[in-house]
Amino acid sequence: MKRFFKRAINDLRENQFLAAITIMTIALSILIASAFALFFINAGELLTQWQKGIRMMVYLKPGVSEAARLDTKFRIQGIAGVQEAAYISKEDAMERLKGQMPHHSALLENLKENPLPDAFEVTLEAAARDSAQLQFLAERIQALEPVEEVEYGQQWIQRFSSVINLFSIAGYGIGALFFLATVFIVANTIRLVLYSRRDEIEIMRLVGATDRFIKIPFYLEGMIQGALGTTIGLVALYIGYFSLSSHFQPSLASGLLTLRFFPVLVCVSIVAGGTVVGWLGCWISLKQFMK
Repeated sequence: MKRFFKRAINDLRENQFLAAITIMTIALSILIASAFALFFINAGELLTQWQKGIRMMVYLKPGVSEAARLDTKFRIQGIAGVQEAAYISKEDAMERLKGQMPHHSALLENLKENPLPDAFEVTLEAAARDSAQLQFLAERIQALEPVEEVEYGQQWIQRFSSVINLFSIAGYGIGALFFLATVFIVANTIRLVLYSRRDEIEIMRLVGATDRFIKIPFYLEGMIQGALGTTIGLVALYIGYFSLSSHFQPSLASGLLTLRFFPVLVCVSIVAGGTVVGWLGCWISLKQFMK
């Protein structure tokens, strides 16, 4: 294997320009595909953190009796996915509103009557915080007789989920496109090297060299290019991530936004995947050439 590695390194040195193009192409492909993946991870984390704070507001009809209110609370808390239903009277709701609008409290004090309804603030379990479960719970609660309206920011959640799904589909498509492009570039680079050494390869076959003896250095060459290109792409992505996270440092410190990079195990897996891509491109090229 030591001899094979030396031959692979010598080939890379003798074809520096082609090797550099291949490595930079792989690096660019990994950079773009990994940037999409990193965006999906952080967007999903942001959506998860936001969903943890979701509260479903259940507004009651005017004039609901005390017995009906208690029965409604009991029924809501009996629905699967509901953790707690806290009653908020319209007087408490007005006090909350005044606390949230301290500069406009005079407008609220001049009201002749309290326009706010009695309501329940419903806390949900973690399993019931996705868009489909929220809609299902809202429909069940809305069906209760004393309930006037159920509000949980459904339009915002659906739109945000749709955007994330759209980016996910685009990310998969771009990732597949760059994967094929990278394999194509590696295959053609190895093919050019093979054609430049076709006389040497023919002599090796005439003197009895096996196909395995001829192919292994080229396999190693493709794998080295794949590993180097992937590493460069990840390093460039980390530099961009570090610059972006430093820019948002105040938000990060306040806990409003959390940016995460790939774990070490994921980075190792990406490098291994880039190595496989390099090998695959080389395998395709050798399969065609050796025929």
